[in-house]
Amino acid sequence: MLEAVPPEVIGLCRQLSRAGHEAFVVGGAVRDLLLGRPVHDYDIATSALPEQMLQLFPRAIPTGLKHGTVTILVHGEPVEVTTYRVDGPCSDGRHPDRVTFVRSLEEDLARRDFTINALALDPVTGALRDPFGGRTDLAARLVRAVGEPCRRFAEDHLRVLRAVRFATVLDFQLDPATWDAACQAAGCLATVSAERVRDELL
Repeated sequence: MLEAVPPEVIGLCRQLSRAGHEAFVVGGAVRDLLLGRPVHDYDIATSALPEQMLQLFPRAIPTGLKHGTVTILVHGEPVEVTTYRVDGPCSDGRHPDRVTFVRSLEEDLARRDFTINALALDPVTGALRDPFGGRTDLAARLVRAVGEPCRRFAEDHLRVLRAVRFATVLDFQLDPATWDAACQAAGCLATVSAERVRDELL
């Protein structure tokens, strides 16, 4: 699996590690690597704070400092690197009203939508972190919410459509509790912008 990770992504994580920070490839990239699918985007989660990343990578672009995200250009290719965080309430059903930076990868993974996306890979050592059973769900071909499904859909209403998209594209089943919660939250899709819905459909 590591042989599929671009050298520049490994080098970026190695540089963060040498500076004393944790750095993991997270989310859909890890899911697709485990499934043997092509990976188009690599997102990195790190224990480094945004200001520490900007010191380490002076040419980084501060794309979302409030949410802990900087974009680092590696050989001209943008890679998003985000500080471990937990999200506060999402009063608009999309964005957290506030975020809190944390030191724990597990806390960061706990805020993610589905277990198959709550996976983290250290591309330097090959260590895989899977606190919510994402690999088991991949093997079972199951889309299951992380933690309480109703809470996950309340945080971002578009996740209702994302659940269906993942099940359809991957030919997975939806976990019954996740499906029930998605059905209950389906009406909230009316609050989601047409552009976001279009992107999911496409």
